[in-house]
Amino acid sequence: MSEKIPAKIIDAAAVRNTPAGSGGPIHTKAFSGRYRLFRLLGAGALFALFFGTVWLTWNQRQAVLWDLVNRKFHIFGATFWPQDLILLSAILIIAAFGLFFITVAAGRIWCGYTCPQSVWTWVFMWAEKVTEGDRHQRVRLDAAPWSANKILRRGAKHAIWLSVSLLTSLTFVGYFTPVRELTHNLVTLDLGSQAAFWLFFFTAATYINAGWLREKVCRDMCPYGRFQSVMFDRDTLVISYDPERGEQRGPRRKGSNPTAQGLGDCIDCTLCVQVCPTGIDIRNGLQFECIGCAACIDACDSVMDKMGYERGLVRYTSESALEGGKTHWLRPRLVGYAGVLAVMIGLFIVALVERPLMSIDVTRDRNLFRQNGAGQVENAYSLKVINKRQQPGRYQISLDAPAGFRLVSPDMLDLDAEDILDLPVSVVWDGEQWPDPRKEISFVLSAVANDAKAVVTDSTFLAPVRR
Repeated sequence: MSEKIPAKIIDAAAVRNTPAGSGGPIHTKAFSGRYRLFRLLGAGALFALFFGTVWLTWNQRQAVLWDLVNRKFHIFGATFWPQDLILLSAILIIAAFGLFFITVAAGRIWCGYTCPQSVWTWVFMWAEKVTEGDRHQRVRLDAAPWSANKILRRGAKHAIWLSVSLLTSLTFVGYFTPVRELTHNLVTLDLGSQAAFWLFFFTAATYINAGWLREKVCRDMCPYGRFQSVMFDRDTLVISYDPERGEQRGPRRKGSNPTAQGLGDCIDCTLCVQVCPTGIDIRNGLQFECIGCAACIDACDSVMDKMGYERGLVRYTSESALEGGKTHWLRPRLVGYAGVLAVMIGLFIVALVERPLMSIDVTRDRNLFRQNGAGQVENAYSLKVINKRQQPGRYQISLDAPAGFRLVSPDMLDLDAEDILDLPVSVVWDGEQWPDPRKEISFVLSAVANDAKAVVTDSTFLAPVRR
């Protein structure tokens, strides 16, 4: 017989605790605490990385630039080409497994501390507080009729929102178009149609997502919020309310004995609800809307301090620990993800170090074959030779084929830094015995001035059938 999961009906208006009721805006209350400090440090590091890196210079060019026009991706001293996109796929897979590992270990902590949607939403909420006041002032402003004061405050808020959105858009697009040129063109109103479109698009996306949609993105649009629960187990750290300690809820005087009144430690102040950016009541149990930001922990701890109670009524804990057991860290799923993640990172580092800094692509001429004036069978090829280094290089092309085949091409090739050379060559059969109608051959690209590993590209040599 399958167990039934008990369900509890929750009054949405009470949970949101806003005058707008169910579906209305969520006005969060200002608070402080250690987890808020951690989140500010994480957001500060993310902002410094995002807004600062785009302005760095490396070897007289932008340090990080995804140059889609020239199909080059510059990351400080390394330049990646379309042939290296397998490394990008590896990075995405590693990031996915890293997220799985974090989720199994500590729930949705990524969402609460470092997800761009959450970080930018907190910035927009700060703008609300600066322009419209704290929670109770914003609630009153919502209910108040339109006036000069309301228009001024709302206008200031939206001006900050749009400024942050435009700066975000400018920075993001600046990773794909040289940011200094883009900024100059924006200031002088000399933007091209494509640049203008993408600036408008990402400005609008930031403004709408962080300003208007907010918790709806985390709750209804983000797929991670939906499938995260299947990755939880009894030892996953999640934010939980301790009902054994907190119930029964109820107000009381400071210094009174709650046990004598038949009360637990929860004074039912609802501060945990008022600070929650997704508007849930953590006392109703774990909900998929919870993004693990720990705002409710900070709010509850501050109340416990004022009442003289022990902290931790709402805390990071596991289901096992909440039931009186221990949290097991060395469990198969977590160890498995850690092992796979370590192996993938190791393989990625090896692939990154061993990636060739030169490349040769071979395209055989559309004609099957031809016979030259000496009666020899000849095939024409077009070679694309790429010097991926940031220094000039000298290269040699040779042929790896059975005896009788001869390559007709220049002896040496000199390429500038990050240069591409299209080179027509031909392969001639000048052996004594007629070649097979189809023969596998290989072109070998070798660096002359260094001991880099040669690059080999396979192709075919076609000849008429000899009857």
